[in-house]
Amino acid sequence: MSRSLFDSITIGSLRLPNRLVRSATWEGLCAADGRPTERLLELYRKLARGGVGLIITGYTFIRADGRQLPGKMGIDCDELIEPLREMTAAVHAAGGKIFCQLVHAGAQTTAKVIGATPLAPSAVAAPNYPEMPREVSLAEIDELVAAFAAGALRAQAAGFDGVQLHGAHGYLINQFLSPLMNRRGDAYGGSLGGRMRFLEEVYQAVRREVGPDYPVTIKLTAADHLPGGLEFGEAMQVAQRLAELGIDAIEVSSGTAASGKETPVRQDIVTAEQEAYNAVYARRLKAAVNVPILLVGGLRSGAVLRRLLEEGEADLFSLARPLIREPDLINRWRAQEDYRATCISCNGCFRPAYKGEGIYCVVDRIEAENRSIQV
Repeated sequence: MSRSLFDSITIGSLRLPNRLVRSATWEGLCAADGRPTERLLELYRKLARGGVGLIITGYTFIRADGRQLPGKMGIDCDELIEPLREMTAAVHAAGGKIFCQLVHAGAQTTAKVIGATPLAPSAVAAPNYPEMPREVSLAEIDELVAAFAAGALRAQAAGFDGVQLHGAHGYLINQFLSPLMNRRGDAYGGSLGGRMRFLEEVYQAVRREVGPDYPVTIKLTAADHLPGGLEFGEAMQVAQRLAELGIDAIEVSSGTAASGKETPVRQDIVTAEQEAYNAVYARRLKAAVNVPILLVGGLRSGAVLRRLLEEGEADLFSLARPLIREPDLINRWRAQEDYRATCISCNGCFRPAYKGEGIYCVVDRIEAENRSIQV
């Protein structure tokens, strides 16, 4: 029986209308305290109307010391529940589903941003981040676990359809998993079992708070692509353990901002052969665990997605940058399966967010301005 990108599919108790997911990205469209602005609500409305089966929010800090970039969304206090509820209501009114991605930046932030020394599993500076973080104590680990659980409970109260733990791209959960960043000599370090303990405790605490039927998923790194970092063999074992514990889905990514040409957001994806650069990991994970696998990384062509699905590489397909330029891309694929996204993978969309303008496709903006001049 042939499968389609537009088959409905379930993640835990949640049924989605298709297999296409807006993967989390940094939009830079929240206020200083982390509350979403109307511009972010409108961005998500457009994505829902554009046909995407599931929206995963930009990475959302579960504690103030877990912030990283400006305009990042927060879920660290009860005062944010109501504005977040307005956001989920807007998505639902537009016919969409939405998960909240929960993150703590760990060592990947600065004292200037958080007003304190960054924390980490060990006093090891993160690549690309010159500040030396401080090693968290056992008591602080318990507090961080509780903060993830509290964030998930707030997400549930705010009307999100599920949550995603950010266990990739060099952030705190990934730092605990990575032998490069985790040099601890206690129960949270050393062997993979020790380095995985923080993630296990976070997942179990979240599950206790939200209950057995609420979707809890993870974005998991398949490899850090850094000397001495987490490699795929250990990432496979992490995925298998999470499946045993009851995780509802795993989104497979790889790399960090310091991984050179193997970052999570690679540039110059211009041919079909360059697309789906994490497919090799997704395929092997899908064969090893009995939970839905989401593939992210360089997806641009409807024809490539259809082939990946037919060959059993993944169950769902996640993308972010193409939807920044074309929020209605999914509806275009529904009408024309072989359509190729117009995103040129230049990463220019992030530049305006650094300036406080929020994320948008600079190429599309320039082309629109040129057209108006010509008219």
